[in-house]
Amino acid sequence: MTALIHADPFRQLRAMHDEFNRMFDRSYSEGQGMMTEWPLRVDIREDKEAITIRADVPGMQQEDITVHLDQGQLTLSGERKFEDEARQEDYHRVERAYGRFSRTFQLPTTTDVERVDASYTNGVLEVVLPKKEEAKPRAIEVKVK
Repeated sequence: MTALIHADPFRQLRAMHDEFNRMFDRSYSEGQGMMTEWPLRVDIREDKEAITIRADVPGMQQEDITVHLDQGQLTLSGERKFEDEARQEDYHRVERAYGRFSRTFQLPTTTDVERVDASYTNGVLEVVLPKKEEAKPRAIEVKVK
């Protein structure tokens, strides 16, 4: 009995496209295979009171993380250093991300920039961007005349 095989002429092209995307998503230092930059992944949630940005930055110290607000832009940046530089050649594989990261967000005009708050707990950076009072939804009572 002969089995039917589904031919996909674009399978290798998609695989190459995915590999290019991974390659340009971060850069590696020469010959070391260690990351010199890494993408900061975030979750952004919005409710009627605020916009909350949460970013995973495990293994970092609070002083190595910077939250900067300027002209309607929020920038999250920092650097995770490779702690064992002296014994780097003893490693067989280094897959965790090290180096600098930076991510900038354009804030909506409804953000109350005077009340922005940032906290760092258990490897998660959380930035809360409260909304201005006039931007919050409100119910308007309908009067009968």
